[in-house]
Amino acid sequence: MKAIRIRQTGDPHALLYEEIPQPVPGPGEVRVKILAAGVNYIDTYHRSGQYRQTLPITPGMEASGVVDAVGEGVTAVSLGEFVAYAMHIGAYAEYAIVPAWKLVQVPEDVKPELAAAVMLQGMTAHYLCHSTYQVQPGDVVLVHAAAGGVGLLLAQIASLRGARVIGTVSTEEKAELALEYGADDIILYSETDFETAVKDLTQGKGVNVVYDGVGQATFLKGLNCLKPRGMMVLYGAASGPVDPIDPQLLNQKGSLFLTRPSLAHYAASNDEIQARADDLFDWMASDAIEVRIDRTFPLSEATAAHTYIEARRTKGKLLLLPQHENKPSRVEETIDTEDPVDEQGWESFPASDPPPY
Repeated sequence: MKAIRIRQTGDPHALLYEEIPQPVPGPGEVRVKILAAGVNYIDTYHRSGQYRQTLPITPGMEASGVVDAVGEGVTAVSLGEFVAYAMHIGAYAEYAIVPAWKLVQVPEDVKPELAAAVMLQGMTAHYLCHSTYQVQPGDVVLVHAAAGGVGLLLAQIASLRGARVIGTVSTEEKAELALEYGADDIILYSETDFETAVKDLTQGKGVNVVYDGVGQATFLKGLNCLKPRGMMVLYGAASGPVDPIDPQLLNQKGSLFLTRPSLAHYAASNDEIQARADDLFDWMASDAIEVRIDRTFPLSEATAAHTYIEARRTKGKLLLLPQHENKPSRVEETIDTEDPVDEQGWESFPASDPPPY
Protein backbone atom coordinates (compact mmCIF):
# COMPACT_ATOMS: atom_id res chain seq x y z
CA MET A 1 0.00 0.00 0.00
CA LYS A 2 0.98 3.66 -0.39
CA ALA A 3 1.66 5.84 2.63
CA ILE A 4 3.41 9.02 3.65
CA ARG A 5 6.45 8.32 5.79
CA ILE A 6 8.69 10.56 7.87
CA ARG A 7 12.14 9.04 8.22
CA GLN A 8 13.88 12.23 9.26
CA THR A 9 12.21 15.34 10.68
CA GLY A 10 12.39 18.58 8.74
CA ASP A 11 10.48 20.81 6.30
CA PRO A 12 7.54 19.58 4.17
CA HIS A 13 9.93 17.69 1.89
CA ALA A 14 10.47 15.27 4.78
CA LEU A 15 7.10 13.76 3.79
CA LEU A 16 7.94 10.77 1.59
CA TYR A 17 5.36 8.93 -0.54
CA GLU A 18 6.33 5.27 -0.25
CA GLU A 19 5.17 1.70 -0.74
CA ILE A 20 4.97 -0.15 2.60
CA PRO A 21 3.46 -3.48 3.70
CA GLN A 22 -0.28 -3.47 4.41
CA PRO A 23 -0.76 -3.68 8.20
CA VAL A 24 -2.69 -6.44 9.96
CA PRO A 25 -5.05 -5.61 12.86
CA GLY A 26 -4.34 -7.14 16.23
CA PRO A 27 -6.81 -7.85 19.05
CA GLY A 28 -9.22 -4.95 19.51
CA GLU A 29 -8.00 -3.26 16.32
CA VAL A 30 -9.53 -2.46 12.95
CA ARG A 31 -7.94 -1.91 9.56
CA VAL A 32 -9.58 1.07 7.89
CA LYS A 33 -9.40 1.68 4.14
CA ILE A 34 -8.80 5.44 4.24
CA LEU A 35 -11.02 7.56 1.99
CA ALA A 36 -10.08 10.99 3.34
CA ALA A 37 -7.50 12.12 5.91
CA GLY A 38 -7.58 15.48 7.66
CA VAL A 39 -4.53 17.75 7.63
CA ASN A 40 -3.96 19.46 10.99
CA TYR A 41 -1.21 21.63 12.45
CA ILE A 42 -0.27 18.89 14.87
CA ASP A 43 0.86 16.93 11.79
CA THR A 44 3.42 19.64 11.02
CA TYR A 45 4.72 19.37 14.58
CA HIS A 46 5.25 15.63 14.12
CA ARG A 47 6.97 16.28 10.79
CA SER A 48 9.26 19.03 12.08
CA GLY A 49 10.17 17.24 15.30
CA GLN A 50 8.54 19.83 17.53
CA TYR A 51 6.47 16.94 18.92
CA ARG A 52 8.88 14.04 19.09
CA GLN A 53 7.92 10.62 17.78
CA THR A 54 9.91 7.43 17.29
CA LEU A 55 10.80 7.41 13.58
CA PRO A 56 9.86 6.35 11.01
CA ILE A 57 6.20 7.29 11.31
CA THR A 58 3.15 7.82 9.13
CA PRO A 59 1.58 11.12 10.24
CA GLY A 60 -2.08 12.12 10.31
CA MET A 61 -4.44 12.21 13.29
CA GLU A 62 -7.91 11.85 11.75
CA ALA A 63 -9.60 10.13 8.83
CA SER A 64 -12.72 8.50 7.50
CA GLY A 65 -12.99 5.26 5.58
CA VAL A 66 -14.36 1.74 5.34
CA VAL A 67 -13.75 -1.15 7.75
CA ASP A 68 -11.48 -3.45 5.76
CA ALA A 69 -10.48 -6.03 8.39
CA VAL A 70 -11.12 -6.59 12.09
CA GLY A 71 -8.94 -8.07 14.80
CA GLU A 72 -9.86 -10.57 17.48
CA GLY A 73 -12.62 -9.46 19.82
CA VAL A 74 -13.95 -6.61 17.68
CA THR A 75 -17.75 -6.65 17.53
CA ALA A 76 -18.76 -2.97 17.49
CA VAL A 77 -18.06 -2.47 13.77
CA SER A 78 -18.46 -4.70 10.74
CA LEU A 79 -16.67 -5.21 7.43
CA GLY A 80 -17.69 -2.60 4.87
CA GLU A 81 -19.04 -0.15 7.43
CA PHE A 82 -18.24 3.56 7.03
CA VAL A 83 -16.34 4.92 10.03
CA ALA A 84 -14.29 7.93 11.13
CA TYR A 85 -11.83 8.65 13.92
CA ALA A 86 -9.49 11.23 15.44
CA MET A 87 -6.51 11.39 17.78
CA HIS A 88 -4.70 8.33 16.43
CA ILE A 89 -1.57 8.74 14.32
CA GLY A 90 -1.16 7.05 10.93
CA ALA A 91 -3.92 8.51 8.73
CA TYR A 92 -1.73 9.63 5.79
CA ALA A 93 -2.02 6.23 4.12
CA GLU A 94 -4.27 4.03 2.02
CA TYR A 95 -4.92 1.84 5.08
CA ALA A 96 -4.53 2.46 8.81
CA ILE A 97 -4.79 0.38 11.97
CA VAL A 98 -7.05 2.01 14.58
CA PRO A 99 -8.22 0.82 18.02
CA ALA A 100 -11.87 -0.13 17.59
CA TRP A 101 -12.99 2.02 20.54
CA LYS A 102 -11.84 5.18 18.77
CA LEU A 103 -14.05 4.59 15.71
CA VAL A 104 -17.43 6.22 15.16
CA GLN A 105 -20.08 5.11 12.71
CA VAL A 106 -20.78 7.60 9.91
CA PRO A 107 -24.43 7.98 8.84
CA GLU A 108 -25.40 7.45 5.21
CA ASP A 109 -26.23 11.15 4.73
CA VAL A 110 -22.71 12.33 5.68
CA LYS A 111 -20.06 12.16 2.97
CA PRO A 112 -16.75 10.59 4.02
CA GLU A 113 -14.89 13.80 3.14
CA LEU A 114 -17.03 15.82 5.55
CA ALA A 115 -16.75 13.14 8.23
CA ALA A 116 -12.96 13.32 8.04
CA ALA A 117 -13.05 17.11 8.05
CA VAL A 118 -15.09 17.41 11.24
CA MET A 119 -13.63 14.81 13.56
CA LEU A 120 -10.71 16.53 15.29
CA GLN A 121 -11.71 20.19 15.05
CA GLY A 122 -15.44 19.48 15.35
CA MET A 123 -15.11 17.39 18.48
CA THR A 124 -12.80 20.05 19.90
CA ALA A 125 -15.42 22.75 19.34
CA HIS A 126 -18.08 20.43 20.77
CA TYR A 127 -16.35 19.69 24.06
CA LEU A 128 -15.33 23.33 24.50
CA CYS A 129 -18.97 24.47 24.27
CA HIS A 130 -20.66 21.51 25.95
CA SER A 131 -18.26 20.27 28.61
CA THR A 132 -15.36 22.59 29.42
CA TYR A 133 -17.75 25.54 29.65
CA GLN A 134 -21.42 24.75 29.09
CA VAL A 135 -22.60 27.64 26.95
CA GLN A 136 -26.09 28.80 27.95
CA PRO A 137 -28.71 30.94 26.18
CA GLY A 138 -27.86 34.60 26.74
CA ASP A 139 -24.14 34.01 27.32
CA VAL A 140 -21.64 36.24 25.58
CA VAL A 141 -18.56 34.39 24.33
CA LEU A 142 -15.29 35.64 22.87
CA VAL A 143 -13.71 33.41 20.21
CA HIS A 144 -10.16 34.23 19.13
CA ALA A 145 -9.15 33.23 15.58
CA ALA A 146 -12.83 33.03 14.70
CA ALA A 147 -12.14 32.29 11.02
CA GLY A 148 -9.89 29.31 11.75
CA GLY A 149 -10.92 25.68 11.57
CA VAL A 150 -11.97 25.41 15.22
CA GLY A 151 -13.12 29.04 15.35
CA LEU A 152 -15.68 28.64 12.56
CA LEU A 153 -17.17 25.61 14.30
CA LEU A 154 -17.03 27.21 17.76
CA ALA A 155 -18.98 30.22 16.51
CA GLN A 156 -21.67 28.03 14.97
CA ILE A 157 -22.05 25.69 17.95
CA ALA A 158 -22.07 28.52 20.50
CA SER A 159 -24.75 30.24 18.42
CA LEU A 160 -26.78 27.02 18.36
CA ARG A 161 -26.68 27.05 22.17
CA GLY A 162 -28.07 30.58 22.24
CA ALA A 163 -24.93 32.63 22.83
CA ARG A 164 -23.87 35.95 21.39
CA VAL A 165 -20.52 35.36 19.70
CA ILE A 166 -17.80 38.00 19.49
CA GLY A 167 -14.95 36.92 17.24
CA THR A 168 -11.45 38.27 16.61
CA VAL A 169 -9.82 38.00 13.18
CA SER A 170 -6.91 39.60 11.33
CA THR A 171 -8.40 40.61 7.96
CA GLU A 172 -11.62 41.87 6.38
CA GLU A 173 -11.88 38.69 4.33
CA LYS A 174 -11.73 36.57 7.47
CA ALA A 175 -14.22 38.90 9.17
CA GLU A 176 -16.76 38.25 6.40
CA LEU A 177 -16.18 34.51 6.71
CA ALA A 178 -16.63 34.50 10.50
CA LEU A 179 -19.85 36.51 10.24
CA GLU A 180 -21.14 34.07 7.63
CA TYR A 181 -20.43 31.19 9.99
CA GLY A 182 -22.19 32.42 13.10
CA ALA A 183 -20.30 35.29 14.72
CA ASP A 184 -22.49 38.22 15.78
CA ASP A 185 -19.72 40.81 16.19
CA ILE A 186 -16.22 40.89 14.74
CA ILE A 187 -13.12 42.67 15.99
CA LEU A 188 -10.22 43.23 13.60
CA TYR A 189 -7.42 42.85 16.12
CA SER A 190 -4.91 44.11 13.55
CA GLU A 191 -6.67 47.49 13.63
CA THR A 192 -8.41 47.65 17.03
CA ASP A 193 -7.46 46.77 20.60
CA PHE A 194 -9.69 43.78 21.23
CA GLU A 195 -9.93 44.37 24.98
CA THR A 196 -11.30 47.88 24.47
CA ALA A 197 -13.61 46.67 21.71
CA VAL A 198 -15.04 43.87 23.87
CA LYS A 199 -15.77 46.28 26.69
CA ASP A 200 -17.47 48.64 24.24
CA LEU A 201 -19.56 45.83 22.72
CA THR A 202 -20.66 44.58 26.17
CA GLN A 203 -21.16 48.02 27.78
CA GLY A 204 -18.33 47.23 30.15
CA LYS A 205 -19.87 43.99 31.45
CA GLY A 206 -17.46 41.60 29.75
CA VAL A 207 -18.02 38.07 28.46
CA ASN A 208 -18.88 34.80 30.17
CA VAL A 209 -16.11 32.79 28.51
CA VAL A 210 -13.05 33.36 26.35
CA TYR A 211 -12.04 30.59 23.96
CA ASP A 212 -8.35 31.23 23.33
CA GLY A 213 -6.36 29.09 20.92
CA VAL A 214 -3.82 31.88 20.34
CA GLY A 215 -2.07 31.97 23.70
CA GLN A 216 0.73 34.36 24.49
CA ALA A 217 -0.46 37.32 22.38
CA THR A 218 -4.03 37.33 23.73
CA PHE A 219 -4.11 35.60 27.10
CA LEU A 220 -3.59 38.40 29.64
CA LYS A 221 -5.81 40.89 27.81
CA GLY A 222 -8.41 38.14 27.48
CA LEU A 223 -8.60 37.86 31.27
CA ASN A 224 -9.60 41.54 31.32
CA CYS A 225 -12.51 40.77 28.99
CA LEU A 226 -14.20 38.36 31.41
CA LYS A 227 -17.12 39.03 33.72
CA PRO A 228 -16.60 38.22 37.41
CA ARG A 229 -16.52 34.43 37.75
CA GLY A 230 -15.99 34.10 34.00
CA MET A 231 -13.89 31.32 32.50
CA MET A 232 -10.72 31.51 30.42
CA VAL A 233 -10.49 28.40 28.22
CA LEU A 234 -6.95 28.24 26.87
CA TYR A 235 -6.98 25.41 24.33
CA GLY A 236 -3.99 26.32 22.13
CA ALA A 237 -0.86 28.44 21.78
CA ALA A 238 -0.75 29.72 18.21
CA SER A 239 1.41 32.71 19.17
CA GLY A 240 3.53 30.82 21.68
CA PRO A 241 3.09 29.43 25.20
CA VAL A 242 1.61 31.57 27.96
CA ASP A 243 3.95 32.70 30.72
CA PRO A 244 3.23 31.37 34.24
CA ILE A 245 0.89 33.54 36.33
CA ASP A 246 0.23 33.98 40.05
CA PRO A 247 -3.19 32.43 40.81
CA GLN A 248 -3.93 35.55 42.85
CA LEU A 249 -4.35 37.35 39.52
CA LEU A 250 -7.54 35.35 38.93
CA ASN A 251 -8.88 36.62 42.25
CA GLN A 252 -7.97 40.22 41.49
CA LYS A 253 -9.74 40.13 38.14
CA GLY A 254 -13.02 38.79 39.51
CA SER A 255 -12.64 35.25 40.92
CA LEU A 256 -12.03 33.93 37.41
CA PHE A 257 -11.71 30.32 36.32
CA LEU A 258 -8.81 29.11 34.14
CA THR A 259 -8.54 25.77 32.36
CA ARG A 260 -6.16 24.26 29.78
CA PRO A 261 -8.10 21.36 28.20
CA SER A 262 -7.26 18.93 25.40
CA LEU A 263 -9.42 16.66 23.26
CA ALA A 264 -7.85 13.45 24.58
CA HIS A 265 -9.38 14.03 28.01
CA TYR A 266 -12.82 14.82 26.56
CA ALA A 267 -12.88 11.86 24.18
CA ALA A 268 -11.76 9.19 26.60
CA SER A 269 -14.27 6.46 25.74
CA ASN A 270 -16.18 5.24 22.71
CA ASP A 271 -19.48 6.39 24.23
CA GLU A 272 -18.14 9.92 24.64
CA ILE A 273 -16.60 10.03 21.16
CA GLN A 274 -19.74 8.65 19.49
CA ALA A 275 -22.03 11.07 21.36
CA ARG A 276 -20.00 14.08 20.25
CA ALA A 277 -19.74 12.80 16.67
CA ASP A 278 -23.48 12.04 16.55
CA ASP A 279 -24.29 15.63 17.48
CA LEU A 280 -21.94 16.91 14.79
CA PHE A 281 -23.33 14.57 12.13
CA ASP A 282 -26.93 15.49 13.05
CA TRP A 283 -26.16 19.21 12.82
CA MET A 284 -24.42 18.73 9.48
CA ALA A 285 -27.33 16.71 8.07
CA SER A 286 -29.84 19.37 9.12
CA ASP A 287 -27.62 22.26 7.92
CA ALA A 288 -27.45 23.60 11.47
CA ILE A 289 -23.67 23.81 11.03
CA GLU A 290 -21.50 23.87 7.93
CA VAL A 291 -18.06 22.31 7.68
CA ARG A 292 -15.97 24.28 5.21
CA ILE A 293 -13.50 22.29 3.11
CA ASP A 294 -10.94 24.67 1.69
CA ARG A 295 -8.87 22.34 -0.50
CA THR A 296 -8.19 18.68 -1.12
CA PHE A 297 -4.92 17.11 -2.29
CA PRO A 298 -4.01 13.61 -3.49
CA LEU A 299 -2.24 11.64 -0.78
CA SER A 300 0.92 11.80 -2.89
CA GLU A 301 0.93 15.61 -2.57
CA ALA A 302 1.17 15.79 1.23
CA THR A 303 4.20 18.06 0.84
CA ALA A 304 2.05 20.63 -0.99
CA ALA A 305 -0.65 20.35 1.67
CA HIS A 306 1.82 21.08 4.47
CA THR A 307 3.32 23.96 2.52
CA TYR A 308 -0.17 25.40 2.06
CA ILE A 309 -1.22 25.11 5.71
CA GLU A 310 2.07 26.54 7.00
CA ALA A 311 1.75 29.53 4.67
CA ARG A 312 -1.46 30.47 6.57
CA ARG A 313 -3.55 30.28 3.42
CA THR A 314 -6.31 28.03 4.74
CA LYS A 315 -9.90 29.16 5.20
CA GLY A 316 -11.35 25.87 6.29
CA LYS A 317 -10.27 22.24 6.22
CA LEU A 318 -7.54 20.57 4.15
CA LEU A 319 -7.87 16.91 3.21
CA LEU A 320 -5.64 14.25 1.66
CA LEU A 321 -7.41 11.74 -0.60
CA PRO A 322 -5.81 8.34 -1.33
CA GLN A 323 -6.32 7.24 -4.94
CA HIS A 324 -7.90 3.81 -4.49
CA GLU A 325 -8.83 2.02 -7.72
CA ASN A 326 -12.25 0.96 -6.43
CA LYS A 327 -13.93 3.69 -4.39
CA PRO A 328 -17.31 3.33 -2.68
CA SER A 329 -20.18 5.20 -4.34
CA ARG A 330 -20.42 7.59 -1.37
CA VAL A 331 -17.06 9.14 -2.25
CA GLU A 332 -16.91 12.14 -4.54
CA GLU A 333 -13.75 13.03 -6.44
CA THR A 334 -13.05 16.59 -5.30
CA ILE A 335 -9.30 16.99 -5.70
CA ASP A 336 -8.46 20.63 -6.28
CA THR A 337 -5.53 21.06 -8.67
CA GLU A 338 -5.86 24.81 -9.17
CA ASP A 339 -3.91 27.54 -7.38
CA PRO A 340 -0.50 25.83 -7.36
CA VAL A 341 1.26 25.90 -4.02
CA ASP A 342 4.45 27.90 -3.59
CA GLU A 343 6.82 25.23 -2.32
CA GLN A 344 8.93 27.83 -0.54
CA GLY A 345 6.01 29.20 1.50
CA TRP A 346 7.00 27.22 4.57
CA GLU A 347 10.39 28.89 4.90
CA SER A 348 9.08 32.16 6.38
CA PHE A 349 6.55 30.56 8.73
CA PRO A 350 7.48 30.53 12.45
CA ALA A 351 7.35 27.02 13.88
CA SER A 352 5.72 28.31 17.09
CA ASP A 353 2.93 30.18 15.33
CA PRO A 354 0.34 27.64 14.13
CA PRO A 355 -2.26 26.24 16.52
CA PRO A 356 -1.81 22.68 17.77
CA TYR A 357 -4.87 21.12 16.10
